[in-house]
Amino acid sequence: MKHYLCFLGVFLSLGLFAQAEKKETEIKKNWNFGALPAIAFDSDLGFQYGALINLFDYGNGSRYPRYDHSLYFEVSRYTKGSGFYSFNYNSDQLIKGIETSFDLSYLTDQAYDFYGFNGYESFIHPEWIDKTDNDYKTRMFYKYDRKLLRMKLDLQGSILEQRFRWVAGIKLLNFKVGSVNIDKLNKGKSEGDKLPLTTQEPGLYEKYQQWGIISAEEADGGFVPTFKAGLIWDTRDNRPNPMKGMATEVIFEASPKILGSESSFSRFGIIHRQYFTLIPKDLSFAYRLGYETTLSGNVPFYDRSQMINSVLTVDGATEGLGGAKTLRGIRRNRIEGDGIVYGNAELRWKFVHFDWTNNHFYLGLNAFTDFGKVTKTVDVESKIAPVSSIPQPDYFKWGAEKMHYSYGGGLRVAMNENFIIAFDYGMAADTQDGTSGFYIGLNYLF
Repeated sequence: MKHYLCFLGVFLSLGLFAQAEKKETEIKKNWNFGALPAIAFDSDLGFQYGALINLFDYGNGSRYPRYDHSLYFEVSRYTKGSGFYSFNYNSDQLIKGIETSFDLSYLTDQAYDFYGFNGYESFIHPEWIDKTDNDYKTRMFYKYDRKLLRMKLDLQGSILEQRFRWVAGIKLLNFKVGSVNIDKLNKGKSEGDKLPLTTQEPGLYEKYQQWGIISAEEADGGFVPTFKAGLIWDTRDNRPNPMKGMATEVIFEASPKILGSESSFSRFGIIHRQYFTLIPKDLSFAYRLGYETTLSGNVPFYDRSQMINSVLTVDGATEGLGGAKTLRGIRRNRIEGDGIVYGNAELRWKFVHFDWTNNHFYLGLNAFTDFGKVTKTVDVESKIAPVSSIPQPDYFKWGAEKMHYSYGGGLRVAMNENFIIAFDYGMAADTQDGTSGFYIGLNYLF
């Protein structure tokens, strides 16, 4: 879990060209941008430093707050090597009648969270990663090293009317996976603070290989090309923070082995979001329900955390369940299986509206509860049956999976409806899911 020493959020905004025909407080025209620098610290990964910028082109302003083009850039790194490098583009004007979304990202994570499969069936020992506990093993026990190169192109077009749309896309993922680089993390540490090598104290990733749960073929990562097709029904009045309407998407994905994937598989997902106005312009209730499952084939272990969605948003909300963009307050990637169901419910209140530097702002508060569980388990029990030396009660609780819950609240700072800084604090209801999490990022969760 990240320990933030400090976080500095700054809006840098610029409205270009003169406003005409309507009052300044009603619309934005032409180019506008928001930028956000951040500083954070993790005792194992070092300081995080970087910045993001989101540029919006509102054209002549006639569609405000809908933009013509959005360009998002983010570069952030940790001093010991982990990083996030991303470019995201979204527009319904590049190709007339088609909404185009493109993402190119490179993500490096020297300590990617891995807690096993099937939720509560994988038992977690917090004492094994707590250096103050007598049963401490290593803080890296539930981690592995992962590097991911991602390219994603999504297209949407109308069927009969704008609210009913088709979606098609291609996603290319290249994973490089391995044990945590302990030597790199130990650099500069005193002997008493150094982490044990994975050869001396294997983590869960290494043990799953020894026990045959993760095959030798999958253990180092691989290439996953995925094709997508689906349908969307969307009546939302405003995508960044709707006050009314609904959006339902049904998506089918397939990854053919013939194109280089280690195994062929197909998946199906459905996501439903709905929004209700309680007080016009200021208070709303929103909920999201999602379900996805493997239809055929074998999904490589390193791809199981990838979520199905119609469009990749600028904040990269594609991985879960657990963490900032799915179940806030629950350990990142805590819930992995061949089928999952999840949901979120929020009260959203815009309690202050104001103008500053020719831009329109509001401050918002939200209260939420998140939940999710595995609905189709990964076959672990039969794989380890031949290995009699495994202390199963220490690692597995067969049949224990049930709904995971978290709850909390947050703050939003929004500029011109589209650039939204998000602060969320979530608490897990069960200690097997962690204790709590504090998150700073962009946008409402859904």
